[in-house]
Amino acid sequence: MNKISTTIFLFLSLNSFSQDYRSPLDIPLLLSANFCELRNNHFHSGIDIKTQGVEGKPIYSIADGYISRIGVSPGGYGLSLYIDHSNGQTSVYGHLSSYNVRIGEYVKQEQYNQENFRIDVKLKPYQIPVKKGELVAYTGNTGGSGGPHLHFEIRDTKTENALDPLVYYKKLISDNKSPDIKGIAAYPVPGRGVINGTVLPLRQAVSRLKSGDYSDLKQSIEAWGLIGLGIKAYDRMDATSNIYGVRIVKLSVDGKQIFKSETAGFPFDQSRMINTFTEFSEWRLNKSFYMQSFIEPGNRLPFYSAVNSGYIDISEERPYQIAYELEDIYGNKSTYDFTIKGKKQNILTPSACNQVLIWDEDNKYKTDQFSLSIPKGNLYNDVCFTLSQASSTEFFSDIFTVNKTPVPLDKSGEVTIKLSSDPISNKKQYGLVQVTNNNSRGSWVGGSYKNGSIVASIRELGVRLAVYSDTEAPKVTRIESSTSGKRKVIVPKDEIRLRVSDNLSGVANFRGTIDGKFALFTHDMKSPIITYKFDPTRLKRGTHKLVFTATDACGNTTQYTADFVY
Repeated sequence: MNKISTTIFLFLSLNSFSQDYRSPLDIPLLLSANFCELRNNHFHSGIDIKTQGVEGKPIYSIADGYISRIGVSPGGYGLSLYIDHSNGQTSVYGHLSSYNVRIGEYVKQEQYNQENFRIDVKLKPYQIPVKKGELVAYTGNTGGSGGPHLHFEIRDTKTENALDPLVYYKKLISDNKSPDIKGIAAYPVPGRGVINGTVLPLRQAVSRLKSGDYSDLKQSIEAWGLIGLGIKAYDRMDATSNIYGVRIVKLSVDGKQIFKSETAGFPFDQSRMINTFTEFSEWRLNKSFYMQSFIEPGNRLPFYSAVNSGYIDISEERPYQIAYELEDIYGNKSTYDFTIKGKKQNILTPSACNQVLIWDEDNKYKTDQFSLSIPKGNLYNDVCFTLSQASSTEFFSDIFTVNKTPVPLDKSGEVTIKLSSDPISNKKQYGLVQVTNNNSRGSWVGGSYKNGSIVASIRELGVRLAVYSDTEAPKVTRIESSTSGKRKVIVPKDEIRLRVSDNLSGVANFRGTIDGKFALFTHDMKSPIITYKFDPTRLKRGTHKLVFTATDACGNTTQYTADFVY
């Protein structure tokens, strides 16, 4: 059996507490997510601090500094705040419900100056200085948040690289639990390695037994040539049932370390490289994260130290002793040992490939009705590209399957699909959609019309695409209001609430005016409700005229008008 080895370091490194930050909250710190936790298409860039299931907890500046940036968005971080500190670091606070009075007044003035709910403002050091321990905001659930919490980050101010905040808050959070190993994967390198007679990855679940040990692998691994390994695992913490990302992964062969990853920090422009840190196709198809213990050539993450990029050369007919060691920031460790049997077997030659996309080159593919362009720097490895095409009467083009397996792109590629019929006069209403396996319309991709084709950006291969159209304008209806007399006069109490929805391409922007002047409507992505709260400093008592306009991504527009009494 494989034993769990757990060690708790009882000393704290000097680096951990070289900066005397206070806690951003005055409640016990429990995490719902840790730094570099594995997410869809990105690493988690901070820690998520639980707020006892409620909004409105006071947030305090962790050190002296100044408000350097304020963001308001219906998605992303929602209401957010950035504070630059004199030590060259920036603290970030996201998903807020509101700001303190001074910051809140500044934000509202900027929104009216820009005539937009969504703002992203950078400030000078003299504009809003703050002291350590000063109340700056309140916790919330705005933007892309799944429940009340504080998203908290520490960044390098100059580079904006994300750093692990737990380095500074270890003493405030208890953790005596070691990482939890869930699976082992083995990957033959195409044309250079083989596992159990095939070129297919071999994934096997691992579980804890009643004894506390880990289970052995159910299927033996016999390999020849060049292979890579991967591991599925999560970290745990005291007093919570949440699962977290694993900070350190080490891989040894016959007692010699050949690979190590440590997720201590990363540049934001490399966050999407989680799709090469993990096995992308397994995540996309089965929502399962296996961390790869080898480094693909296009992987530029700063996490690694490795021999031969972590690949293992099985060149002798003998047992190879494999050992994984996983460790969290507190020094809690788990290990898993297993054997790979070196067995000489035929290394299968890959099938002939008509179109190879080279990871470090510009790549183009073109037919009469389809083209694909992937600029250099978007692939992590070479790809044998395939394209299949099927006719359809449901769309304005054929259906194109852009590669038979999922492949991530670091930034984007560009596809062009020719229309098979072109009956719509307003060309802005065309766009690409993803097509489901039963050939139904899926999510909107978008794009623009050009010379009888639609040109659009894509973020990954392995998708089915076709041209569709969105000719329907957004719907706008009022909520919780009454009418007075024969005229349509809203008699609200303290706010106007509108429900705004769109059938396909999504609401791209909205704008409200009262008596011809900009009115600040607020919005959160989790709800179709858009709200205007009466502001007595900007609105006099009496009857007023509301005009609200919503426009979708295809330019379809709806205008809602009503009189209301305040």
